[in-house]
Amino acid sequence: MIFIVVKFQVKPDWSERWLGLVDDFTKATREEPGNLWFDWSRSVDDPHEFVLVEAFQDDAAGDHVNSAHFKQAMADMPQALAETPRIISRQLDGDGWDRMGELTI
Repeated sequence: MIFIVVKFQVKPDWSERWLGLVDDFTKATREEPGNLWFDWSRSVDDPHEFVLVEAFQDDAAGDHVNSAHFKQAMADMPQALAETPRIISRQLDGDGWDRMGELTI
């Protein structure tokens, strides 16, 4: 799978509106064939930082970045961003989350 984490630093006046701005993009991406997850979180240390954790089956990531909703999101997001997003993108073995061995419930 392709595992991606992106950090978005948004302008302070967009912090409360960010999730609304990316809502259509989020919904459309979650409906894509091959999307495993697409989950937003907000930093507990910085209210203007949002973190996106996403994963795709190996052959689905290309379709994602070539989709109309991805292109629209790339056009919509810059107005709200304070800086270029930071990303980690890696191909990993597996197709989902594993259980944590150090903490079993």
